[in-house]
Amino acid sequence: MAIPPRTDVHRSVLALFGALLFLTSASARAQTAPTPLEDNRTITLGYIGIAYELGGIIDPTLQPGGTSSARPNWFTFAPHASQAGGKGMYSAALARHFINSARLQPSVSLTGALDRLGLGGVVRLRVQDLSLQLIAQGLTTDAATALSVLTSSLNVAALGDTRTLLATASRMGAMYWSAPGVTPLDKVEAIVITLERTLHEGNLAIFNDIGGSARLYLDWRAAATGPITPSRVLTEFTLVDAYNTEAQQAYTWAVAHAEDSPRPTRMDLLFPGMHWKSLLIAAFALYEEARLAPTPARRDALIAMGTNFVAWREQRDQAQPVFTPSGSPTDEVSRAAVLQALTPFLMTDFGTVRWTYADYAYAQPDRDGNPLTSPPSEYSWADFWDRWNGILFAFNQAYARPTELWVMPEPLTDPLN
Repeated sequence: MAIPPRTDVHRSVLALFGALLFLTSASARAQTAPTPLEDNRTITLGYIGIAYELGGIIDPTLQPGGTSSARPNWFTFAPHASQAGGKGMYSAALARHFINSARLQPSVSLTGALDRLGLGGVVRLRVQDLSLQLIAQGLTTDAATALSVLTSSLNVAALGDTRTLLATASRMGAMYWSAPGVTPLDKVEAIVITLERTLHEGNLAIFNDIGGSARLYLDWRAAATGPITPSRVLTEFTLVDAYNTEAQQAYTWAVAHAEDSPRPTRMDLLFPGMHWKSLLIAAFALYEEARLAPTPARRDALIAMGTNFVAWREQRDQAQPVFTPSGSPTDEVSRAAVLQALTPFLMTDFGTVRWTYADYAYAQPDRDGNPLTSPPSEYSWADFWDRWNGILFAFNQAYARPTELWVMPEPLTDPLN
């Protein structure tokens, strides 16, 4: 997609981000506020702008709308990850629209319900398979269809493994019967609301924290006089809730171990007791160090360490509290249960590099040794370690094809608007 000149990107992203900082998950549910998909569009566009600004610092040859052969940094991945979350919200919006229509006029058959959704091809067949399994558990046709369509914008091909199909139907059925609500569609709506809020709140939390820190860093850097060095970043750039002494510790360790194989990833063991936001300052210093690296190999090793630092902060302090909160609203089901049910279908297109959680799971040793359970159904995106190791798998897959991540996504639009 066409990207405006970098100065225009800076202004537009700054304006977008300034507006977004005032968003909260509560206000996002108000009628006058942006919908989750509208927020997602703003966030994805914001990440695209940051990706080019920061990428242009690491690789000065990178031009707006162009590509770089340098290893992707966290902010190169971010627009694609945001888009993937948006696809989950898109499925939720489709389900919500279907529920509203079915309340006015119930479907007379499963074929009619699928026709109403406008589904075709493999997606229709897989959603139909899942709907039939749910109907067999006692769900009405419309309830089963609305629940099944939550997979429609994800890796629905995973349902081709009968073991995954049966496990998913069992989990969705259990969520349905435990969901609050009087009517079947009320129960399904509670599940839809849970998914939509979880993805929306996570999208906002990560962008406000990680994207906000990047915006502050880029603004600080633009205003600074004289050469920018890693040392200056570690001593002069500050973030609320981050400690520069901790950032220095993490940076020093990363510079010494960036080329270790396998790459270190257990930040909890390396830096016990650290405030994880300090890793963001260390990451920006590592990206500056990468810019100055004597060889592409050294540059890429430093980028990967910085990216792991950012991802750790993202997943430990922003995503995890949203995915497994201490308490849930009374109109929701378990967020962890929803994420576990959808884990086999998770998918992100990093430009032209497609990552699926199913590919990751099938590449791992069989967890339970039971041939009757599919590997993707043995994991849960709500579990930090299941998520962390899947993300590292995605990073390594994309590192082999760095230029392809610069094919940026076209942000989604809300199907109900």
